[in-house]
Amino acid sequence: MADLIRGPAAEGGGEGEGDRRLRVPKAFLDLAQTVILHSDPQRFSLLYTLLATDPHRIEDRADPLVRRLELMAKAVRRDIHKMRAFVRFRELVDEAGPRFIAWFEPEHHIVRANARFFVERFAAMRWSILTPDVSIHWDGTTLSEGPAATRGDAPADDPVEAVWKTYYASIFNPARLKTGAMLKEMPRKYWKNMPETALVKELVAGARARETAMVETARSSVGGNVEGAWQSLRNEAASCTRCPLYKPATQTVFGEGPLDADMMLVGEQPGDQEDLAGRAFVGPAGQMLDKALDEAGIDRARVYVTNAVKHFKFEPRGKRRIHAKPDAGEITACRWWYEQELALVRPKLVVALGATAARQITGKAATIARLRGQKLALPEGGTGWVTVHPSYLLRLPDAEAAAQAYRDFVADLRGAQALLDEAMPLARNDPQADL
Repeated sequence: MADLIRGPAAEGGGEGEGDRRLRVPKAFLDLAQTVILHSDPQRFSLLYTLLATDPHRIEDRADPLVRRLELMAKAVRRDIHKMRAFVRFRELVDEAGPRFIAWFEPEHHIVRANARFFVERFAAMRWSILTPDVSIHWDGTTLSEGPAATRGDAPADDPVEAVWKTYYASIFNPARLKTGAMLKEMPRKYWKNMPETALVKELVAGARARETAMVETARSSVGGNVEGAWQSLRNEAASCTRCPLYKPATQTVFGEGPLDADMMLVGEQPGDQEDLAGRAFVGPAGQMLDKALDEAGIDRARVYVTNAVKHFKFEPRGKRRIHAKPDAGEITACRWWYEQELALVRPKLVVALGATAARQITGKAATIARLRGQKLALPEGGTGWVTVHPSYLLRLPDAEAAAQAYRDFVADLRGAQALLDEAMPLARNDPQADL
């Protein structure tokens, strides 16, 4: 609880009839601090309504007013993120030397709240960020404010812009293009202020032709033996007898996907439909995974998918085959196959789906709760990330709990993609970046 208002009658320290202090939950103060940055002119009256009716009302997340305020706070946080991602500095030279100028059009009143980020990020440079409401300036020691500006007050380009466009075009990978995800994260309204986006339309239009050319070049190139090595490994795995699971199973279910994938997804074991089809993640859990990957902005066609255990372990119940959890010996027996796949694909990130997969990639038993959301150093090198298996979401009986678990799962996948994005940054925010 916090004292929001304290009147003169309370100066004596008592809380009797004359005490005018208003005590509110800290959660209200945290929410209000963000909501007041929203551009909605009703933001103050909405906060006052929440405060005047019942400060503890904020604990009811189903309350329409609380929900509205939380959505406003979310919009503010998103605008703060977009400013950090899409501000583009251009260089000018004045009597004091280089100065970097940027133009940005925020949706909400977030410029002052974001100033500290840019001061810390570009502390050694002189810069200005111009917006339609207020301008902020950093001279290397002092942050100051200025009046509103117009787009014409910012420079149109700078000496390195042509170099940056050339660099951006050269790193554009048509095989990784996912237009829907790109527009979701970088809406068109930001394009006019970023030099590289002038190339996007042309690059997208030619993506299919470039992708086809890349595939044909790969097929005709001399000396590449990864495809052959993987096919030989798959053929060898088809007759695997390393553990007793091969006896009742229909077939080995090996991994599949591009052999140059940056991300490898490791499930626990094949299910009933995977055992019959001979392919990973084609049943209900696979459909759930596809949906979550798409929502997280990850193209499954660019991901290598496999399982920690390659045979279906089950218990017969009448005509049905019910999933049974692999034991430590069965996981260890299949580790050799996983290590060979890892050596061939060499992904930048391995994502374990479920406890069995987590044990396989880390080499030791651990709970999902302990490892989830952590950047892990793997024994064979590389980075690991752990989340739940999509079949877990299908087993939850409560609809509300299942919906929340699904949102958490999508958030985990977005976190995995964020790790890859950190390794392969596309944004040019640093004016002194070595291009």
